[in-house]
Amino acid sequence: MSSPPALSLRLVRRFGYRLYARRLRRQLTGRPLPRHVGIVMDGNRRWARQRGLASPSLGHRYGAEHAVDVLGWCQQIGISHVTVFMCSTENLTRRDPAEVAFLMQVIEQFAADRLSRIPTWQVHVAGDLDVLPDETARALKQTVEASRESASGRHLTLAVGYGGRQEVVEAFRALLYEQAGAGGTLAGLADQLTADDVDRHLYTAGQPDPDLVIRTSGEQRLSNFLLWQSAYSELYFCEAYWPAFREIDFLRALRSFAARQRRYGH
Repeated sequence: MSSPPALSLRLVRRFGYRLYARRLRRQLTGRPLPRHVGIVMDGNRRWARQRGLASPSLGHRYGAEHAVDVLGWCQQIGISHVTVFMCSTENLTRRDPAEVAFLMQVIEQFAADRLSRIPTWQVHVAGDLDVLPDETARALKQTVEASRESASGRHLTLAVGYGGRQEVVEAFRALLYEQAGAGGTLAGLADQLTADDVDRHLYTAGQPDPDLVIRTSGEQRLSNFLLWQSAYSELYFCEAYWPAFREIDFLRALRSFAARQRRYGH
């Protein structure tokens, strides 16, 4: 049982945290906020090791549960588009098969239990479902279908089996097939090709590009995440591991975004 001084210290810290979070929210009032936030949820395994959990893979389960909290923060502040990087194509081929199998189960459960039963976000998938286990691909497809009629105006994209370079290659491949099917030539395509042509063949077709990309765990790189779409995104790197990413960390990221002058290449 905690001693009274220890309990009092925790209460003081909790009260101080709430005051600081309220202050951050006030600072964001009337400031520009991102419409679309991309999130690289990094550091699950390192967090699990730090906590002394039986297996580092358990960090993935805690990370998925924490994603529900973060989606709630986005909903509360009015962010309508969120893309979360859950599993890359590299993860599927370079990680231990047992860890990959566990991660797939976590994603399936997250999709079925958290996103499908009472859909508050319309779910989309970015990635090659053909490289995923059949059960995982089926769970994601069912979640997309279950949330299709969501009228919330909020869109959640799950990047699973995803790679930014691969996405661009597939977009160009689709363009070439489209041109061939219409009886066009390569020279004709080259003469007329625009960025919009590529956009409409991406996994994220029809969605706005991310205004802000957040990466946790202290790593400062995109790791093949939304390479085409993030050309003019603001980037924010946070030291906290994903399961330890707090609401005040999220609000600080939004405060940083609000203070920047976006130039879009000008």
